[in-house]
Amino acid sequence: MTLTQILTPSIEKAVQVLFDVAIDKVEFQSTRKEFEGDITMVIFPLLKVVKSNPVELGNKIGNYLVENVTEVSRFNVVSGFLNIVISDEYYLNFFNEIKDSEKFGFVAPSSEDKAIMVEYSSPNTNKPLHLGHVRNNLLGYSVAEIIKASGKKVYKTQIINDRGIHICKSMLAWKKFGKGETPESTGLKGDKLVGNYYVAFDKAYKEQIAQLISEGKTEDEAKKQAPMILEAQEMLLKWESGDAEVIELWKTMNQWVYDGFAITYKNLGVDFDKYYYESNTYLLGKDVVQIGLEKGVFEKDPDGSVWIDLTDEGLDRKIVLRSDGTAVYMTQDIGTAIQRVKDFPDVGGMVYTVGNEQDYHFKVLFLILKKLGFDWSKNLFHLSYGMVDLPSGKMKSREGTVVDADDLMQEMTDTAQKIAEDLGKLDSYSPEEKLKLYKTIGLGALKYYILKVDPKKRILFDPEESVDFAGNTGPFIQYTYARIQSIIRKANFDFSIKTEIVSLHEKEKELIKQLELFPEVIQNGAQNHSPALVANFTYELVREYNSFYQAVSILGEEDLAKKTFRVQLSKKVAETIALAFQLLGIDVPERM
Repeated sequence: MTLTQILTPSIEKAVQVLFDVAIDKVEFQSTRKEFEGDITMVIFPLLKVVKSNPVELGNKIGNYLVENVTEVSRFNVVSGFLNIVISDEYYLNFFNEIKDSEKFGFVAPSSEDKAIMVEYSSPNTNKPLHLGHVRNNLLGYSVAEIIKASGKKVYKTQIINDRGIHICKSMLAWKKFGKGETPESTGLKGDKLVGNYYVAFDKAYKEQIAQLISEGKTEDEAKKQAPMILEAQEMLLKWESGDAEVIELWKTMNQWVYDGFAITYKNLGVDFDKYYYESNTYLLGKDVVQIGLEKGVFEKDPDGSVWIDLTDEGLDRKIVLRSDGTAVYMTQDIGTAIQRVKDFPDVGGMVYTVGNEQDYHFKVLFLILKKLGFDWSKNLFHLSYGMVDLPSGKMKSREGTVVDADDLMQEMTDTAQKIAEDLGKLDSYSPEEKLKLYKTIGLGALKYYILKVDPKKRILFDPEESVDFAGNTGPFIQYTYARIQSIIRKANFDFSIKTEIVSLHEKEKELIKQLELFPEVIQNGAQNHSPALVANFTYELVREYNSFYQAVSILGEEDLAKKTFRVQLSKKVAETIALAFQLLGIDVPERM
C-alpha cells in the first residue's frame, strides 16, 4: 500500500469528522526541500468547501492524523500546505517488504488484459541505419519494455520499406556500376554496400541533370528527363509486373541489407517479435476502402479517386485511393493495422514510433480507423519524436554524409576507451574484459543521453559529453552501480538476515523514499510512453545514494545491525538501478 493510499482515506475521514464535509479527492505533492516532511497535502482546494483559513485547517487535519494514523509522526503547516512527517517504522516495513523482491516495481501481465503492439525502426532497404534510426529504435524498444513491466503483454514489430523507386535506385546503380561485387567480395556489411549504390545513383543523376541544363533544359525538365530516373522508373514498373530478373536482384540486394541490419540490431541490443514488409502490405486496405464507401465514411470523386473529408474535425480532405485504383500510404497503413489485429487477436492497442514530421499522418490514420468502427482505434498512439543532431549539423543521406549507426556505436566505444584509459583504473583487466567494458560504457552513454530527453524534444547529441563520468549520464549511473558491487564483494558477513534497527538516518530515509517511487515511475512511463521518466528517476536515485554514501559509514560501521541494513539498502539500490536500466536497454558493469 502506497503512502497516498494510506493517507487519502484518513484525510477524507478527518475532514468528515472535523468539518462534517465529504470530499472525494486529496491533492498531494512532494515536500519542498527547505521544509521538514515526507509528503505534502495541498490545503487550498478544501477552502472551497470548508470555511476556515489554510493554517488553521492544516493544523486541525495534522493533529487528527498524528492521533489516528500510526504512520504519521508529526507535521508542520506552511501557508496552504500540510507537510507530513512519516514514521521510520513505515519506511523500515516498506523496505523489508521489497528487499528480497527480484522484480521490484514490475507487474506480471494479466491474461484478461489486451496486448499492445509497439512498432519501431521501420527502415528503408536502400541504406544503413543512421542516427535518426538509433533514437527510433531506442525509444521503441524501451517503451515496449516499460509497457511490459507495467503489466501488459507486448509485441514488438516493424514494417520494412522494401519497395518503391528509392529501392530501385540502389538496384539500378549496382547493375550499372557494381561489377558483380557482393558483401563477401568487398568485406562490407550488406546494408553499407547497398547504401553506397544509393549514393552512387544520386551522384550520377545529378551529373545528368547538370548536363541537360547545360543543353538548355529547365531544372524541372532535366530532373524528369535524366536517363537515370527514367531507368529507375522502368525498373519499378518491371518489379510491379513481376519481372523475374528484377525480382531476383531485389531479393538478393534486400537480403544483403537484412543481414547488415541484423548485426546493427544485435549490437544496439534491440529485437522484434514480428516483421512486416511493405512489398506484402502495400495492397492491404484497398478492400477496406470499399467497405468505407458503403458505410459513407469515404466519398468517390468524379475521376474515380476516393477521399475522406475530415474538415469538420479540423483537418482536410485526404485521398485513400487514386483514380487509377492504386493505393496510397494511408490505405496501406489502414490495411496493415487491421491485418495486425487479425494476426494477433489479443492486440488491443498499438504504439507507432515515428518522427514528428508524420504527426498529421497519424492523426488522420487514427481518425479513419475510428470512423470505420474499430474499437481498438481508441488505443492507438503515435510516439512522436524530434530529430537528433550532432554538433556538425543535420544529416543528409542522399549526399552520403549520414551519421551511420554502426560508426556511431564504434565511436562511442572508442570514446569510452579513451576516457577509461585516461582514468587509469583498468590495469587488472584482461583485453577481453576491457573491450566488453568499453562497449558497455559507450553504448550505455549513447542510450542514456538519448532516452533521458523527452521524446518530443529535439536532441543535440554530443558524444564526449555523454561519456562524462559526472552529472546526468549513463556512465555516472553505471559507476555507482559498480561501486555498490564492490561494497557487496567486500561485505564478509551474512547481510541477508532481517535487521532489528528501529530508527533511520536521514539519508537512509531519503533513499528509501526514492526507491518507493519506482513502481509508480514504471506505470507513468508506460502511460506517457516516456523512457525519460525512468532515466531521470534512476539519476535521482543515484544522486541520493551518493549523498548517503558520503554521509554515513557502511562497511566501517561498528553497529552490526546498522552495517547489515546499509549493505542491504545498497544492494537494493543496485538492483533497482539494474532493473531501471534494463527498461532502457542498458547494461550495468560489475566493475569499473
